[in-house]
Amino acid sequence: MTNSPISRRYMLGLTGATLATPSLLLAQEAPREGFARNNVMSFSTQDWRDHFDTLGKASIVADTTSRALHFWSGDGQTYKIYPTSVPRTDELTKRGYTEVVRKRVGPDWTPTASMVERNPELKYMPPGPDNPLGTHAMYLSWPAYLIHGTHDTRKIGRLSSDGCIGLYNPSVKELFAMVPVGTQVRII
Repeated sequence: MTNSPISRRYMLGLTGATLATPSLLLAQEAPREGFARNNVMSFSTQDWRDHFDTLGKASIVADTTSRALHFWSGDGQTYKIYPTSVPRTDELTKRGYTEVVRKRVGPDWTPTASMVERNPELKYMPPGPDNPLGTHAMYLSWPAYLIHGTHDTRKIGRLSSDGCIGLYNPSVKELFAMVPVGTQVRII
């Protein structure tokens, strides 16, 4: 065996480093805490005028196709986009106009009759880390439909809910602080 200055291990390591470089460069642009980069890549901005006549107290558009929630403050100064979870099926998805009628920090959760029919093991849950509504909830005028947080961050960016729009807990906390009761909501 000859003593070559370049070993097989060195070449394998160099090849691996070369292949990893694009991923490492993308990782340098770290997303905000709690946000997965692949969840925000396909977001496109929305214009509130395409959905509402006025901004009102504030406006929300939940886009179930791109899995994003768009928020505009009533004065038009603030526009935010958040990645969301959306209903698993079209059958569970309610589309149209509604509004925020109530807000709650530390919500409790009671499964609907149809949820219990699909999974009889589901039971009432008080606020806490196992609660599927996360840390904050905004109740819509449609019964059993909410915009809420989730402790299960794997759900964001996916078809994973029973009808609600879910956000990362840090996102729903931020949104909750900006959304007044009476905010108009459109789910598309």
